[in-house]
Amino acid sequence: MASFMAPLNNYIYAILRIVTGLLFMFHGSQKLLGWPLEPMAGVPPFVTYIAGPIELLGGALVMVGLMTRWAAFVSSGLMAVAYWMAHGSKDLYPLLNGGELAIVFCIAFLYISSQGPGIWSLDGMRSKV
Repeated sequence: MASFMAPLNNYIYAILRIVTGLLFMFHGSQKLLGWPLEPMAGVPPFVTYIAGPIELLGGALVMVGLMTRWAAFVSSGLMAVAYWMAHGSKDLYPLLNGGELAIVFCIAFLYISSQGPGIWSLDGMRSKV
């Protein structure tokens, strides 16, 4: 295996947590704030007002590492539901139904939930005090 990467384990995990949270937060800000892109046309209101806040707040919490395990767990569940509601009903194969990103977010958040905040996190800074 590539043991040269082992010393960077904590840093790579922190980057994964921060970037995943940031990208997820952008999906929520698009739904609720129309930024950085206008919301997609035809999105049902319940998606905007249920998924949007979870994406915005959950992504922000995961990104800064605050209540990380719970925020990531809820975000993972949201993506599992989103996959089956929006993508899995079209076709089972993710490449055909456009659900690859929902699956990747779901598994990444599940992993983050299992690993916790790690370094460069508010939870980590609070526990050291």
